[in-house]
Amino acid sequence: MALGPTQRLKDGIAAVETMTRFALAVLALASGVYTYLGVRSILDGSPTGVFFAAIIYSVSVSVGIYAFWSYMARFYPHITSRTGKTAMLFVMAAGAAMILAMSSWLNAAALAGSAAVEQHLSETVEGYSADLDRAHQNVLAVQSLLPDIQRASERFSQLAAVERQSGSLTGTTGSGSVVQLLTQMSGQMKSLEANINGSREQVAELFEQGQKRLETMRSLISAPGRIEPRADQFSTEAVALTGVISSLAQTSIAPSIRRAADDLSLGFIAPVADGSDANLINRQDQVMATVRASVAAQSKALAKAADEILSRAPVAERRFVPLSSAEAVLHYAQDFIPAWAGAISIDLLPGVMVFILAVAHASIRRQEEKLPYAERITAAELMRALEIQRALSANGVDLEAAVARAEEENKAEGEGTAEEPNNITNLDPRTRGRDRLHDDR
Repeated sequence: MALGPTQRLKDGIAAVETMTRFALAVLALASGVYTYLGVRSILDGSPTGVFFAAIIYSVSVSVGIYAFWSYMARFYPHITSRTGKTAMLFVMAAGAAMILAMSSWLNAAALAGSAAVEQHLSETVEGYSADLDRAHQNVLAVQSLLPDIQRASERFSQLAAVERQSGSLTGTTGSGSVVQLLTQMSGQMKSLEANINGSREQVAELFEQGQKRLETMRSLISAPGRIEPRADQFSTEAVALTGVISSLAQTSIAPSIRRAADDLSLGFIAPVADGSDANLINRQDQVMATVRASVAAQSKALAKAADEILSRAPVAERRFVPLSSAEAVLHYAQDFIPAWAGAISIDLLPGVMVFILAVAHASIRRQEEKLPYAERITAAELMRALEIQRALSANGVDLEAAVARAEEENKAEGEGTAEEPNNITNLDPRTRGRDRLHDDR
């Protein structure tokens, strides 16, 4: 037949009409199901209230998506004007944006919400682990002062022993003023050493508690089951770990070491020389002055080291912020692109079918425009036209004269206006060629 390609396109469109409706219904239903799952993850209240609210919302979304794309598939392919197509494209873009806002992100929450929450918990654990390590390192920095303090204590103690036994400093043996001063300085250094060693056990205990909390939090992330109860328990562990980190930071004895370093020089009190003669007293004063200078140097070095420790940035208190699955999938959207792509495709795939129908109808129109009007009518239309012609002829109406008068009236209405094609097909073989040329224009 004359309209082979065009007719095949029309037959194809008619054949897929049922499939198009079925596909729209299935996609709308799938979007509604995942929207229901997403809505349930963000609603609070009684289980019954949440259930009905989620059902109503998801049904509304399904109906809205099906109706919107049904309208677009029904009307958009048949619009031929540029203005109409632009307006419909604008409407389609606005509708697609609304569908994304009310459905697609909830679909993504249903598809990847649990994984997004687990990622949020994982990153939180890494942050808490870094905080615990920093707090532990800040406290352990004080331990680096222990070797210097031990050496100073041993040096003072050895000098006191040598002076007592051989009198190598003053030339006189025995426990005089110099021995008492050296013993006093050695005792102060040992006191600092004892304070540092005493805090080590407490630091180790707190750090072990923090490690156990972190281990529990990591096990909650990888444990099977629903994410909501695990997230609640994770929050409890996070609060406990925050307390451990705060306690660990408070156990630092760096401020105490800094005050003790100042006391060594500022609080230095040398005993009165107790020599039996003036020469011995003079030697004792000289040795005690040397000890004073040594203590001042030791105090300065110890204070500088303590200041370096105190200048370290303290560990800021970290606050755990729980996220729902919908919030998490938005916050970590860049890590779940496949889930977002699937969620959006469910809602916007009908748009592809709309454009397919639009292309098919445009092809039909272009192919039909190349044919004269007489060859575009169907057999039923031709039979109806013949019946009308016979009826008009029986009533004495001259069709050719009527057509001629109509053409003259159209020309008289305005020169240069586009001539509208008429729907009257002349059945006279002598004038059909002129009608065909008229239709081709």
